[in-house]
Amino acid sequence: MLPLYGATVGALVERVNRGRAAVRGFAQEPAEQEGLVSEANAQQPPYGSYAAIMGTFAGALAAAGGLARLLDRNPACQTPLDLVTLSAASFKASRTLARDEVTSFLRDPFVKGHAHSGDDEEPVEGGMEQAIGELITCSRCAGTWAAAFLAVTQILAPRTGRLLTWSLAAAGINDFLQASFSALTAKANEIEEG
Repeated sequence: MLPLYGATVGALVERVNRGRAAVRGFAQEPAEQEGLVSEANAQQPPYGSYAAIMGTFAGALAAAGGLARLLDRNPACQTPLDLVTLSAASFKASRTLARDEVTSFLRDPFVKGHAHSGDDEEPVEGGMEQAIGELITCSRCAGTWAAAFLAVTQILAPRTGRLLTWSLAAAGINDFLQASFSALTAKANEIEEG
């Protein structure tokens, strides 16, 4: 068991289970208490996997920074326009990864059932698969990785990075314009009918 401020997680779970039993107004059998303890342990997030993913992220950024220094690439040459473009590109890349049907094959091993449109896809439970599932079904989470990848690509391979970033940014702006046009059209139709 893991120590937690002088107590173990198992002891804390046992106390919680006893408290639940007291609130319900009946005493539970020890076998029932063990079932609740194992249920609580099964629902614990995969912290080790989260740490491994964060370590990979930090290590990859550090390695990219070292390689940029070795190749004498200056990340300070980026402009405010580059930041806006990178923001639009990472938005599009993360939405594509987390929501589009075209990337459902990437999400499929890490979600319950079959991945399709990205709506209501629940990550599988347990270990690294759960952690990766949570990462690739969350557009904000995937956006952090997409932004880092695009920024590193712009610094280490500027031509490829700019082409990729500007293409994704244009696609992201196109999505925004399409959604705006649809909303305006719907509103105009509503006013016309009413």
